[in-house]
Amino acid sequence: VQLVESGGGLVQPGGSLRLSCAASGFTFSAYAMSWYRQAPGKERELVAGISSAGGSTNYADSVKGRFTISRDNAKNTVYLQMNSLQPEDTAVYYCYGRKYWGQGTQVTVSS
Repeated sequence: VQLVESGGGLVQPGGSLRLSCAASGFTFSAYAMSWYRQAPGKERELVAGISSAGGSTNYADSVKGRFTISRDNAKNTVYLQMNSLQPEDTAVYYCYGRKYWGQGTQVTVSS
């Protein structure tokens, strides 16, 4: 099983980023997937989750209305569209599925 995140980087407050997580080694379409994040000195927290078929999603209160999780089961990929980014969104973002974690991708929001 492998989960590989990409799309992180440095962005100004108010900007946008789209994270991708490419999955391999398991039947991607059979599993719910999630995005978590961990800021320095803080615990890892759930950001968003999506059901196996993509029909159900859930979000942390802190990102509702700004972030959108989606998936493409044909491409074995889950996405996190992040809009209106704020400095408090700065963290390492991790993809999670089937009890496996990706390596993480750094998102830094700063002017």
